[in-house]
Amino acid sequence: MIMINYKELGFKSGLEIHQQIEGRKLFCKCPAIVNDENEPNIKFKRKLRAIAGETGKIDRAAEFEMSKDKEVIYEACSSSSCLVEYDEEPPHELNKDSLDIALQICLLLNCKVVDSIQFMRKTVVDGSNVSGFQRTALIGTNGFINTSKGKVNIETVCLEEEAAKKVKEENNSITYRLDRLGVGLIEIATAPEIKDSEHAREVASIIGMILRSTGKVKRGIGSIRQDVNVSIKGHNRIEIKGFQDLKNIPRTIDNEIHRQLKTKNEEGHVRKANPDFTTEYQRPMPGASRMYPETDIKIIKITKKMLDSLELPELISEKTNKFIEKYKFSEELSRELIKMDIDFESYIHKFSKVNPEFIANVLVEVRKEIQSRFDKEVTIPMIENALGYYNEGKVGKDAVYEILVDFATKGDADLKKYEQVDEKEIEKEIKEIIHKNKNLSFGALMGEIMKKYRGKVDGKKASELLNKHLKQ
Repeated sequence: MIMINYKELGFKSGLEIHQQIEGRKLFCKCPAIVNDENEPNIKFKRKLRAIAGETGKIDRAAEFEMSKDKEVIYEACSSSSCLVEYDEEPPHELNKDSLDIALQICLLLNCKVVDSIQFMRKTVVDGSNVSGFQRTALIGTNGFINTSKGKVNIETVCLEEEAAKKVKEENNSITYRLDRLGVGLIEIATAPEIKDSEHAREVASIIGMILRSTGKVKRGIGSIRQDVNVSIKGHNRIEIKGFQDLKNIPRTIDNEIHRQLKTKNEEGHVRKANPDFTTEYQRPMPGASRMYPETDIKIIKITKKMLDSLELPELISEKTNKFIEKYKFSEELSRELIKMDIDFESYIHKFSKVNPEFIANVLVEVRKEIQSRFDKEVTIPMIENALGYYNEGKVGKDAVYEILVDFATKGDADLKKYEQVDEKEIEKEIKEIIHKNKNLSFGALMGEIMKKYRGKVDGKKASELLNKHLKQ
């Protein structure tokens, strides 16, 4: 692909990031479950119609969705939804915990918090909101983050309702599940100050780190979504929705630039991000005419006392830097340990005879490798048991990996298999292996030794003994 000169092309880009909040839903007591495993015990149908917003006009994106004239089928579980989600009862009082989280995030993003919060109704008639609108409120403006390519301003931070989850779409109908509907959602919009496609990924990564630092947002696939606005000189803004993996952002943006270069006189619109880094048309770009005031929710005054009472968390980036300074681990290893949210100091005290870096690698790298290789979970108790055996001298260093494999795949481990072998016995065996396999390389000889004594002898020690006898 041809190299892109972003500056010469007049590249402009900004991000919108949507992050789900833990706890309970925004306007009812239902838990914030986004994947209810219970079978749906409620089902109903609707047909939605767009209405005029504050300007007296109907939004063109809403009109586009309404023109599909599809019947919407809703499935729900009483364990994760109620009459509020079914649009048969007015919203309850705003969840104060969600508001506090939104205010914390505003302050962490250096935003100016608004004096009062007025929820608005945003027309949404694709079926993802039973009411035909999404409740959203502006919480903060004029913030910023620092990046490797300079400051990027944060234009707005909003608190809103998450939409329902699409289950399937057929010719004349769409089916949604309501477990996710009404979950609190933070929406962060940056200014169009992103310099290039890699910078877009960096900005998204920094904002994601700040959100996770609160410890009060959801984790995992689908819990955070990035939308990217992209335009070049002479072209209208295109919004690409639905990024779930930050790694896909640069390549998709670059592909969009090349697509725009081949296209002329194109109206601004919304496109969907595909896993293969391409995009496809979704709908016209929405406008301001889809917003109008929500009269069922009181205006909330934000006072200095409220803001002063908020306790801001330490950023993950700051914790990582302290970790690197204290333990001299790599940045990647330190960041992974911070993500696990464990008391690493307690591991050092508990397994005092084990090298701290080995403990860290078992917690992160070894755990990931086994889970990837065997598709089995390696739990923290499994790791603690295996490290405990090594710390007590019951097994060797290399046995830790094998024991964890046994725990993960069989549920238990036979320690007799991994009892340390006497050094004299190993030396005797090494001599025999060398004698029988005179033409084998050092690596092949090590393979033969470890095949017999894997987990029973430290690999480094076996290597030293093999070297010693090869030189004799």
